[in-house]
Amino acid sequence: MPKLIPPLTELQVKNAKPRPKPYKMFDGGGLYVEVMPSGSRIWRWKFRHADGKENALTFGPYPEISMQDAREKRLEARRLQLQGIDPAKHRDDAKRLAAEKAANTFEKVAREWYANKVPTWSERTSKNMLQRLEADIFPKIGSRPIAEIKHRELIVMLRKIEERGATEIAHRLKAVCSQIFSYAIQCGLADRNLMADMKDVLKTKRASHYAAISADELPTFLDILSRNEARMFEPTRIALRLMLLIFVRTSELIETPWSEVDLEKGEWIIPWQRMKRGKLTVNPDMTNHHVCLSRQALALLRQLHTITGHGIYLFPNQRDHDKPLSNNTLLVALARMGYKGRMTGHGFRALAMSTIKERLGYRHEVVDRQLAHAPKDKVASAYDRAQFLTERRKMMQEWADYLEAVERGDTPQPGHHGSLELVWPAPHR
Repeated sequence: MPKLIPPLTELQVKNAKPRPKPYKMFDGGGLYVEVMPSGSRIWRWKFRHADGKENALTFGPYPEISMQDAREKRLEARRLQLQGIDPAKHRDDAKRLAAEKAANTFEKVAREWYANKVPTWSERTSKNMLQRLEADIFPKIGSRPIAEIKHRELIVMLRKIEERGATEIAHRLKAVCSQIFSYAIQCGLADRNLMADMKDVLKTKRASHYAAISADELPTFLDILSRNEARMFEPTRIALRLMLLIFVRTSELIETPWSEVDLEKGEWIIPWQRMKRGKLTVNPDMTNHHVCLSRQALALLRQLHTITGHGIYLFPNQRDHDKPLSNNTLLVALARMGYKGRMTGHGFRALAMSTIKERLGYRHEVVDRQLAHAPKDKVASAYDRAQFLTERRKMMQEWADYLEAVERGDTPQPGHHGSLELVWPAPHR
């Protein structure tokens, strides 16, 4: 019959005196407190593995672990044994999981997610994404284990961004964090995507478009550009006129080298590598873009060639001619013309799209191809971009004629099937 061990009292444990060697004071059921020569008292529990080997679990020091705590831990361990679970292995697994949780911080997981995404992004997108995470996210929650982050932490972080007026950035980073949490769940590092439960914590952002003037505002815009009271350099004025005439993306215009333009043939073909969809890492669109030059656009390019034709770029940087013009130059020029917040580089594309469709009568598909937009469905994407090339050349000339008529104060009227009937008054004598 097993020996009955009377349970310890709180006073016995509290008054236990140290000896030259460690000794044990048993509480029963394998629980004991080991008194060390230093005077510290450690709660341990003695048990046997399924194979009969003896082992001991350390529950912790007294009085940090009270007698009641130690007895509850003994009971928990006994329950594990009755379920066929090794208490020592269970303890080691728990320690390992805790260590993994602590190691898998939000920043660590975010950088893994980022590394997986980088091959599908452009260099610019990759750089901007990392800069934004390092500036706004990592300083706040980067060191926190991703599985332990709470809703409130994320709300405080996002609202701080929102409070400085960066509402759009706050919404974008919320979406980015959602992707990171989703990645963590797929890797078994988190159980829940907290961002999915946070639909209304930020101010609702209004749907916005790039600022662009309307067709009715063209006469005033062209008059201001012509009078040049903003005292812009000639290449800058030519750049703005070309944006009106050919409505390529700003970067596609200002980064153009003269080698892409054939003034003799009147051709300008932008290699697919310079186009927005050509820069995609996955499935880039390898279609060269035909700009389709009107007589007016070609005349401007020839005029520009007399100014910058000796260099690499159509629009060189004034400080370093081996670099292209800064994108900000055109925005500053528009601001000086009085169009700050009312017109952007992308606004020329929106203006052309709406006006050519509404006032010149061209089909959306033709204008869309000239804008080098991606086809919205798989059937359309099977066709080459040059499918509408003849129609696009005709359209671009009619667009240039339309702008010329507007600037002269005439009233161009749309004809049938995209043809333009120019109703002009007699020339002034």
